[in-house]
Amino acid sequence: MIRLKKMYRLVSLVLVLLLIFTACKASVDQEPTKDPSPSDQVNESPRPNESLELETEVKGLIHVNQVGYRTEDEKIAILVGEYDSFQLVAIEDEKETVVLNSKIESSPLFDVSTGDLVYKLDFSQVTEPGQYYLSVAGAGRSYPFQIGDNIYNDLKDALLKFMYYQRCGIELKEEHAGQWHRPECHTEPGILLEDNNVTMDTVGGWHDAGDFGKYTVPAAVTLADMLNSYEMFPTAYSDNINIPESNNGIPDILDESIYALDWIIRMQDEKSGGFYHKLSTNNFPGFIMPHRDSSKQYLSPISPTATGSAVAVLAQASRILSDYDSEFAGRALAAAEKGWQWLIDNPDASGFTNPKGVSTGEYGDANSSDERAWAAVELYRTTGKDQYHDYVKKNYKGGLKVAGLGWIDNGGFGAISYLFMDQDMQDTDVYDYLKSKYLEEADRIKKYMAYNGYNVAIRPTEYYWGSNMHVMNRAIFMLVAHLLEENPEYEQIALDQLHYLLGRNGLSQSYVSGFGSKQIKNPHHRPSGADNIKEPVPGMVAGGPTKDREDNVVKNSIPEDTPPGKAYIDAEGSYSTNEVTTYWNSPTLFVATYFCQE
Repeated sequence: MIRLKKMYRLVSLVLVLLLIFTACKASVDQEPTKDPSPSDQVNESPRPNESLELETEVKGLIHVNQVGYRTEDEKIAILVGEYDSFQLVAIEDEKETVVLNSKIESSPLFDVSTGDLVYKLDFSQVTEPGQYYLSVAGAGRSYPFQIGDNIYNDLKDALLKFMYYQRCGIELKEEHAGQWHRPECHTEPGILLEDNNVTMDTVGGWHDAGDFGKYTVPAAVTLADMLNSYEMFPTAYSDNINIPESNNGIPDILDESIYALDWIIRMQDEKSGGFYHKLSTNNFPGFIMPHRDSSKQYLSPISPTATGSAVAVLAQASRILSDYDSEFAGRALAAAEKGWQWLIDNPDASGFTNPKGVSTGEYGDANSSDERAWAAVELYRTTGKDQYHDYVKKNYKGGLKVAGLGWIDNGGFGAISYLFMDQDMQDTDVYDYLKSKYLEEADRIKKYMAYNGYNVAIRPTEYYWGSNMHVMNRAIFMLVAHLLEENPEYEQIALDQLHYLLGRNGLSQSYVSGFGSKQIKNPHHRPSGADNIKEPVPGMVAGGPTKDREDNVVKNSIPEDTPPGKAYIDAEGSYSTNEVTTYWNSPTLFVATYFCQE
């Protein structure tokens, strides 16, 4: 009809006009029309047999979530460069059908983090489940993706099961681990670094990252994400992800947490109540399998940050596990309260630094006020004792910084717990202060998002080691803000971070192994490098781009003028961009779980 209207202006007003009118009437008689809607005026869907030349090559200019989009969600792809139109193509039984042909009318936006001039392609109107790709003449096609419900369930389970693959001290049997099965490892007692004549049973727990060290603070942060996720979304977790404890009547996320919590309890000094900072060899091992690592493992000294974070998660776990395993819940709470006494007895204990001769991960932190405040919140919420609440009321402004969800600053975990505890336990002043700070920060993030081409919630200066953890922690933050005060924009920002992690970024890189067409294949992870298996364990989250180029692989492979959002390489030797850790998986698990709920 639009084409006919244009013809009217170009033909004569006599005989030709009559002929066209006759033809138009005949066409209308054969094919009824409807009044055009606003979307019809922008988008023209071609007839099934209409010939449309589609792109056949992925050129890396159209960035999508390579896992996909839920049916009712906003569906946005990012296009680099200026083009006229795009097509959404459905793939079914090797047949391709254009289901949307749309002009590109979004405004261009320069993305500072990547140096890209981008346009946003919106295909939210398409809700039919299936497999699709996008085609843009001259820009190529996108990687394929799904539209459908429950499309993040497999991702959620893989993110959780990665923790099982990181288990230390037991055999990973083929029935649970598949091709990645291996013998037990690191079953010798830990040796006290300060007195080599003293040993402790420290078997168990998770290998922290790509090495075989076990570190109390990051293990506690991982557990906090997992326990928070279960406490907030308990119905989202199953008892059948195929770990040794599956089908025992306890959700597998709690079974996996218990395995790590048991190790944390073993890291407690029985006499003083303090928790040792880490258990590791003095130097990082080479790329060998865990059971081939025969080097002695040493307990580094007790630290206030290890003690505070251990107390916090043990107290939280006791609250959650009381309905499933009362005996373990009692052990956890007893260890937590004993650890709290160490914190009270050592108010000025110095932060941890690596002892002389030890070069494994330091996780150094000179300030333990956040760990102490977090521990007090969890103990109060679990026990109801005034002594813990009194501490919180005196220290919440300094200790419970709402944005702190990492291993250095983790007061945010305490803030979340306080905001969601029973209302009759809350102090109004503390609650109002924390909530106002939370929403203030959420609105700051929301304002920044308006200027970000890839809808990622970090600035160019924030692409440091483990930038993907920062991205996913921002997603957790926005989800919590949404739960505090319902705001669809907060929720959308959180979902945008998941889109980023799964390929909607300047590199079209899915940073999760086993998911997406361009997924990580060569993580900095010793078992993956030594097991002679082509594919790494699925569900690993890589650290992501870093502006500081902190390893030689990145320095030698990526030009110095590369924007921070593209300073990443999928190479085994790049520990600063491609290592994996439990505490990069855990925030991603939290976010994926939220979007797996009914």
